[in-house]
Amino acid sequence: MTDAIAPQTLAALREELAAAEARLRARYEAHASAVPLLNGRTRQVDRLLVCLWQCAQMPETAALAAVGGYGRCELYPASDVDLLILLPEEAACDEGQEARITAFTNALWDVGLKIGHSVRTPLQAQEAAAEDLTIQTALLEARLLCGNAALFDEFSTLQAQARDAAAFYEAKLLERQQRYNRYQNTPYALEPNCKEGPGGLRDLHLLGWIAHAAGLGTHWRDLARRRLLTAEEATDLRSIERFLRHVRIRLHYLARRAEDRLLFDYQERLAQSFGITATDERRASEVFMQRYYQAVRHLTQLNTILMQNYRSVLFPERPVSFYISEHFQSQRELLDIRDENVFARHPEAMLDAFITLQEHPELSDMSTRTLRALWRERGRIDDEFRAQPENRARFLRLFQSRRAILRTFRRLNQYDLLAQYIPGWRNIVGQMQYDLFHVYTVDQHILMTLRNLRRFTMGEHMHEYPEMTHRMLTFERHWLLYVAALFHDIAKGRGGDHSLLGTEDARTFCEEHDLLPEDTELIVWLVQHHLLLSQVAQKQDISDPDVITRFAECVGNERRLTALYLLTHADVRATSPKVWNAWREQLFESLYLTTLSTLRGTNVKQALKLDGRLDEARRILARHGIRNGKEAALWQRLDSLYFMRHDADEIAWHTRLLYQRSLSPPIVKAREAAQTGNLQVMVYADDLPELFLRITGCFGALGLSILDAKVHTCPRAWALDSFLLADPRERPVAEMIDTVEKALLASLRAERPRVPQAGRISRQAKHFPIPPRISIRPDESGQRFILHLTATDRPGLLFTVAQVLAEHGIELEMARITPLGERAEDTFVIKGDTLTQPGQTQHVERALFARLARAN
Repeated sequence: MTDAIAPQTLAALREELAAAEARLRARYEAHASAVPLLNGRTRQVDRLLVCLWQCAQMPETAALAAVGGYGRCELYPASDVDLLILLPEEAACDEGQEARITAFTNALWDVGLKIGHSVRTPLQAQEAAAEDLTIQTALLEARLLCGNAALFDEFSTLQAQARDAAAFYEAKLLERQQRYNRYQNTPYALEPNCKEGPGGLRDLHLLGWIAHAAGLGTHWRDLARRRLLTAEEATDLRSIERFLRHVRIRLHYLARRAEDRLLFDYQERLAQSFGITATDERRASEVFMQRYYQAVRHLTQLNTILMQNYRSVLFPERPVSFYISEHFQSQRELLDIRDENVFARHPEAMLDAFITLQEHPELSDMSTRTLRALWRERGRIDDEFRAQPENRARFLRLFQSRRAILRTFRRLNQYDLLAQYIPGWRNIVGQMQYDLFHVYTVDQHILMTLRNLRRFTMGEHMHEYPEMTHRMLTFERHWLLYVAALFHDIAKGRGGDHSLLGTEDARTFCEEHDLLPEDTELIVWLVQHHLLLSQVAQKQDISDPDVITRFAECVGNERRLTALYLLTHADVRATSPKVWNAWREQLFESLYLTTLSTLRGTNVKQALKLDGRLDEARRILARHGIRNGKEAALWQRLDSLYFMRHDADEIAWHTRLLYQRSLSPPIVKAREAAQTGNLQVMVYADDLPELFLRITGCFGALGLSILDAKVHTCPRAWALDSFLLADPRERPVAEMIDTVEKALLASLRAERPRVPQAGRISRQAKHFPIPPRISIRPDESGQRFILHLTATDRPGLLFTVAQVLAEHGIELEMARITPLGERAEDTFVIKGDTLTQPGQTQHVERALFARLARAN
């Protein structure tokens, strides 16, 4: 409510605005035309603001201007209305005027507008623009709505006089990079931001702002007339702009707020709004998102070209060309073609362009006309081109270069040359992965894997991966791993086992490119088994000699093992920033080193350091003042499985806590794990049927996730269990130790297990739930059973599993918990009389499935 404007007037204007919004939306949904909607909303708000300005009796000396997106007449359904109230210098401190401005802005909120406003004199506006690039950009598109036109002209003149187009270009370039960094420098995330993300609307705005600041025009056709764009490129930009506008408009309507992220919540409905339907192989949302990725990829291409052309205009210098070869020259540190039609006459020069760029570190990029020619002539990479031995040799050289490998393959993908040369690549460009494990499209995940492998060879990243760098640089012909990376997921989405299907593609490529037989077999084996190391490390007991023996037999030799280890490390890191952690790194490293020692002829038990483990534990105990022999009584009560599954440091820690005979259970102790920084918990307790249920219930109630569990039932009916925990809230481990110890002791002593509150699954998992997959199979000895479980990860998942196991009288011996983003892949070693009875494993499987499916 305001004093200056009657409530009846505000109510009438509010109703008028709502009715106009409804009409505009109905017209948009009937005709699907973005510009009339954006302009129509702008005109409606213009009229409303002018009316309120007059009703508020704003002084004739002041002016009201639209700025930002509103200034350029792009008012999306949920966009803020950005305003600048201009005052003459002499009125800047007028208290009466300040009251009228407050009444006016309050009225804007009262009628239902979301506004952002500033009050400045022309000089203050100039000073603010000089200090803040965001303000300078918003004022660039200022548009007078009403009030003192002379004051607005004064403001516009000051802005124009102070504007430095070249400095603005450089500043916006830096700002763009900072913006890209917030989105991992890729437009290919599974939930991209269609406004701020790379390849989004903000990139189109950037091109327009620089053109405006430099006086080059305000429409794409203006840039085409100045030969900064071709007519075809201007048409493409208009088409991309139209598509992205539709995406943002429909997002706002679906979300009923200013939402610019293409969240899973909206993707299916967005696809439907574009008239896209599902196919036999893909959801409608997948088809829609692939179209989105193709649009932003093309925008990224055009952005590169236009920004280069802007630079040539804003930083004019006499073009000096330096001869490089028959087809190429250097101009402004860019690789430039010497003949506009060189790729048409000599298609092989397209690959030579990338080789030349790799071999000349003084070249920063390719020139505009080189990039345009590559895009224009890419179709010449056909069957005949691919069959020529010289071209095959050229393509292999791209892997073998000492520099710019990642940039080369990203550019090949960007300009569609990679899909032309490797036809199987076409299917994965912009292909989403709805496994809630990968956060990038398939093609971008592969390139991220290539990036990680490449980093293992670079000195500036040696501090991050010292061991990986050593192994990579000492690996003979390490470029072969780049080839394996390129093919490891190339068959995703075809149906069937992508590892086996990709093997066929990899073998064909290697044989056509005349790789040595041993190199071909290595690459083919890596593509087929690229998931092996990860699966064994995370789903099997790698302290078991039999597991190590089987893995070593499958790998066969040191070269394969090291290649697989490097590829796995790079592959897992390329899935999602959430997935890689110190615990997973330790698992992979432990499996690699143990298997390497085994392949070199060491006995498996010696490779696992089983024989020396107890001696090392005694040495650690001695350093803590515990005399030799004090551990004997405790160790005699522990079985061999315990010593196999714990390292010397863990054995010594447990022994220090439990070696005194007078101690009685339960005992709970926690500490920070030395190698991973996670929380490590030891539980010594009577072996109760519900022990694991009580423990998981307590951890769930505390919001902690179990990464690893080693559960041991020992003679005399007592249990010694150890757990490695992660805290999703990242609370300091030191602060959690006391809390965990007290809470777990209370849970063990309570009459009933502590039941954690039902946790909510994540928003992503809600839209793409993972149907539970459960299998229970006997191990090779037939004494125990292996329970494999895959399901949507959620708080309380393990408690649910523990409940079902307890209800069926099943004991747990070991748990390997593998959180993969929103997905859980867990393995349990279990035993119990129930499991040995005919048909009972299937009964337990069905019970688990029903409980987990109900939780989803």
